[in-house]
Amino acid sequence: MELAITGGRALLADQGLVAADIGVRDGLIAEASGAGRRIDASGLLVLPGIIDLHGDAFERQVQPRPGVSFPMDLAVAETEAQLLANGITTTFHGVTLSWEQGLRSAETWTSLLAALRANRPRQSCDMRIHLRWETYNLPALDLALRGIENGDVHLFSINDHTPTILRKMGNDAAGAKYSERAGMKLDAFRAHATEIGKLADQVPAAMARLAEAARQAGLPMASHDDATVADRDAFRAMGARISDFPMSIEVAKAATEAGDHVIMGSPNVVRGGSHMGWSGAAETVEAGFCDILTSDYFYPAMLRAAFIMAERHGENGLAERWALISANPAKAAGLADRGRIAPGLRGDLVVVSTEPAPRIVATIAGGKLAYLSAEGAARLH
Repeated sequence: MELAITGGRALLADQGLVAADIGVRDGLIAEASGAGRRIDASGLLVLPGIIDLHGDAFERQVQPRPGVSFPMDLAVAETEAQLLANGITTTFHGVTLSWEQGLRSAETWTSLLAALRANRPRQSCDMRIHLRWETYNLPALDLALRGIENGDVHLFSINDHTPTILRKMGNDAAGAKYSERAGMKLDAFRAHATEIGKLADQVPAAMARLAEAARQAGLPMASHDDATVADRDAFRAMGARISDFPMSIEVAKAATEAGDHVIMGSPNVVRGGSHMGWSGAAETVEAGFCDILTSDYFYPAMLRAAFIMAERHGENGLAERWALISANPAKAAGLADRGRIAPGLRGDLVVVSTEPAPRIVATIAGGKLAYLSAEGAARLH
């Protein structure tokens, strides 16, 4: 497909936001020509496609209500539609592989991988896997190792939520949250969790095996919910150079000063704070201690968050703040072929209107015209 996007202001890798016509040819960014289709982007912005390193909103398509699941192929198709409508051209599905049953089980993991493989020939969004390994999940250790070794995993992170879950088991209301997600009766879930808790002594060795496998595979590695600077230091020593949702600005600061990437959630920016009562993402970005924003649990937040952050710095702020959701995550994930607008890079672009609020007019993913709003259809020639 050959496509030209003309008349807009484009965020070019070497010039910033300037008036420019952008072409897409054979899946790559190229000079605009008169051939093929054309989008009139007059009055609009042309920006690099959004890259989401940690998004688990797909879980709502798999299980929209606790214990109510839908076919995985349907969930994957609906998720891709939402991603493209929100300008996300590369996503890393944050898949928690836990000892829990139901939504975060080994069965769901296996089913999702199979659905993604089957969908790959038809997909426009580059959908990848961010394996969030729940540290006590010793029964699925071999499954996780196979996923890393055979290339199904593209980002590996360490989750250690089990101690928190175990502490909550004495509270019926808190316990019900987990048991319902797992599709189990509360008493049965408590018993299962208690048995898993007995594996604590085996956890360090399993983590070391997985970290070594990830290093051998050349995967980017992260640790999730770093509570202390000591935690971050320990995970860095294992090879995890991404701090995924640090719990305080002190941890984010220490990570940044050590040269690590720091991820926080776009919903935190849009809502004006963390729903968990942790550090404010906007404040952490402004302090220079966060370089990547992700969708977390709400895909539309990424576009809005970048513009909220840019507003604080005038027009020149967009080039720097858009990098939070494009160039910076590409760098952290080792994806040198995307995240910027330059000839020869992957044809991932979004056409954006800013009035009355930022919204996606068109999404080009891998050189394909993958999403078009009603306004975009009127601008297509």
